[in-house]
Formats: sequence, C-alpha cells, structure tokens
Amino acid sequence: MLSRFTCAEVFRLIERERVDSLSLVPIMAAALVNSPDRQKYDLSSVQWISIGGAASSPTLISQMEQAFGCECFAGYGLTETSPVLSTARMKPGVQLDDENRIVAQAMTGYAIPGVELRVVDPNGEDIPRDGKTMGEIVARGDGVMQGYWRQPAETAQVMHGGWFHTGDVATIDESGSILIVDRMKDIIVSGGENISSLEVEKVLLAHPSVYEAAVIPIADEKWGEIPKALVIVKPGMSLSEAELGEFCRARIAHYKCPRFIEFVESLPKTATGKVLKKNLRRAHGGDLHPPKQSSVHENRPQASEKERSEESA
Repeated sequence: MLSRFTCAEVFRLIERERVDSLSLVPIMAAALVNSPDRQKYDLSSVQWISIGGAASSPTLISQMEQAFGCECFAGYGLTETSPVLSTARMKPGVQLDDENRIVAQAMTGYAIPGVELRVVDPNGEDIPRDGKTMGEIVARGDGVMQGYWRQPAETAQVMHGGWFHTGDVATIDESGSILIVDRMKDIIVSGGENISSLEVEKVLLAHPSVYEAAVIPIADEKWGEIPKALVIVKPGMSLSEAELGEFCRARIAHYKCPRFIEFVESLPKTATGKVLKKNLRRAHGGDLHPPKQSSVHENRPQASEKERSEESA
C-alpha cells in the first residue's frame, strides 16, 4: 500500500516486487500511461489491471494494454457494497475482435459471484435488455450494507424493495452486461433529451491531445440545459476549441456536443480521484435551480434531431 501515489514509485515497486496485478482509478491509469518514466522500468510481470472508482473509457483501456502488455478491464462498486459489484473482465470462451473486446472491457460489466444486479425503471420493473433503454442499477448480496448508521430515513430511501438503489443510470444488453450512462444527478436534460456527461467525456478523451475532461450542464434559455466541457490538454500539446468541437461532432449527435469548451489547468477531485462536478457546476456553470429530474423518470416533450442539429451547427 502506498501512502502517496507517484508514477515513479509505482513503476519501481512493480519492477522490484514483480507485481502481477493492480487496481487503479482512471486518473492514476492516465498518469501511468503518460509518464515519461515508464520506459525506464521492467513492467513485464503485470498480468492484469483493473480500473474502478470512476467510469473508464475504451481509449484508456486500450492505452493501458499497449503500455503494460497485459489485460486491462473496468470494474464497478460503491462504499455501500463493500465495494465491488461487477467486473468487465472477459469471460472464458468469449471471443471478440480487438475493437469490440476493448469496448466490452470498458463497460460496467457483469455481477461478480455472490452479487445480484438488475437495471430497473421507476416502478422497479426490469428494463429491456436492448443496450439502449435506461434505468437505475439496483443490487443485493452479502456485501451490501444493512443501512446508514443512525440514518433511518436515508436508509429507507436507498434500500426499499429489498434492493440497494445505487443512483447510477445504466443500460443492459442481451448478455447481461451493464453500462453506466451517468449518475442520476449528472444527467444533462436538454430540450427533453437525456445527455450522458460520461458519453461526451469518453469522446473528448479519445482525442490524442486531451489528458482529462469533465462535462457539466449550464443553463440555457431555450433548451433548459446545454453541455459545457472543461478540458486539460496534455503537456506539450496544443488544441483549439474549434478543433475539439469538430472532433466531437464527427462522433456523436450534434446536440450532445459541448456548446462551450474551456481549457483549464486542473480539475477538483476527491481523495480517490473522482472529479467533483458539484464544485465545477458552482465555479463554471452555476448551480441550476430548481434541482432537475432526469427524463429517465418522466416523460418530457422531445426536441427533434433535426431541430437540435440545426441549433448546434
């Protein structure tokens, strides 16, 4: 256990102790991939790397596999679940081409032994396994907490129906693999359409000059909310707002693309490396009042794709 994370110390310990596996949060993984010190060490002992604590991206999974020459995959869990619920490690016998394998290994994945996972609608019914319909992840198992200490109201809110309600919005495909779309509180509702900040962030992170990115909602008179991106550029790289905007528009629907891109030196984070989006909303977008409700849980008028595309052009 390291009291303080530094790339050089991680590399040194892997080489000295012949470490065969490690678990990281995305910001640590990104730091290791981009560290100029990596080439100085023998890292050939590493067999697999798990990334959790925050959503990963196929780009980061691919970069880690290339840098370490080993298997890399995402995982998912919460403090309330002790903590691991799922893994995206490939099951034995599953054969995918490299591109689809990387995408699969960046997903939230499937439940580990001893855990039951479902994705449900507001009525607690399972959503279709089509990889598109969104619902909330609920879990139960021996590792799930009994409740919050001396907080009965908060416990009742998340433990109703015998399942722990995670607050994470996700899809599930026919194989049972789950993909988190966003936290309920971070879904951007623009003109009645749900925009996943995680989806937009993954596109931004796919640009070779982007080191970190976070997407938040800002108020808009016409659409209610629109996405804004806060981006950190890799050292020694240059990038313009126009270039990054065009990169996004070539990969996702125009209405999902950030309407504003601001380049920053750093992003506020928790001790475990999660970006503090509440702080970003206050500093860059302003708190939106009243608190929004994701249209995962309600019906709203939908703006047409044509209208959204014209507005975003």
